[in-house]
Amino acid sequence: MRSKITMPTPTKRWLHIVGGALGFMGVAFVAVRLGSYAHVINFTRFNPISILLIVLLTLIYGAGNILLAQAWWCLLSFLDKKIAKNRAIKIYGISQLAKYVPGNIFHLAGRQAMGMAAGVTAEILLKSTLWELTLITLAGALFSLLVLPLLWPAVSIFAAITIFAVLVIGCVRAMNHFLSHLLGTAMILQIIFLAISGFIFISVILIINPQAISPAMFITLCGAYVVAWLGGLITPGAPAGAGIREMILLFLLDGGVAQVDLLLAVVLGRMITVLGDLLFFTITFKYFNGEATWTERL
Repeated sequence: MRSKITMPTPTKRWLHIVGGALGFMGVAFVAVRLGSYAHVINFTRFNPISILLIVLLTLIYGAGNILLAQAWWCLLSFLDKKIAKNRAIKIYGISQLAKYVPGNIFHLAGRQAMGMAAGVTAEILLKSTLWELTLITLAGALFSLLVLPLLWPAVSIFAAITIFAVLVIGCVRAMNHFLSHLLGTAMILQIIFLAISGFIFISVILIINPQAISPAMFITLCGAYVVAWLGGLITPGAPAGAGIREMILLFLLDGGVAQVDLLLAVVLGRMITVLGDLLFFTITFKYFNGEATWTERL
């Protein structure tokens, strides 16, 4: 059992300030990003139903972020740090918006500061970040199997889905057996989030042009989006993967989706994810109680 570390109150206060400041810095960059999107997207082309669907997708993406926050809480628990789930979600939600600050590391710095203020050691926080990046990179890499039919038409969609499912189940079972069920749970939560993100992108394409893609392409498009997302994640310096995702999507979907529809879908999808992240930030900042007891379990 790890001994409880007592941190001086002034130090905790300054760590809260630093972590919160990085989060609110992200708000400023989000505002700039949204302003640039507003100039690109012609909203008059969308009817009221399309606008309603865009709002719904934003809400779904914002709510989906809680899956990543719960995955991080699982990793902290795996590392033997008992912290309130509500507090972990609050820290994750407030710090996460700083990923839009150029550098692509400030959300991690903010989480480190706020986590230390909450009594988590710097070592455990660093380990949790490394585990998080490792698991979500593995999860994203598994989605690349769904892209195989795009690159090699000889591979059927059914075969790609089967291989994907077998490897996901195998990875999760191996983690549960050899390491901890908490790692397996964290990876499942991350995979669900990535799948939601992929199908949001598909929905955006269909909103723009219902005839742009056929149902047979849904799975491969989901995989392509996640692969593009992963490319943005692992690219140093790209704020929230800006530019990298778009480049990968244009490469993978060249010829599969009309470029004019794809480019608009990329921009509109970006706007939805930015607004969803802002919504998650607002909800965690305002409504999540950081003082809940650690006995709240999944």
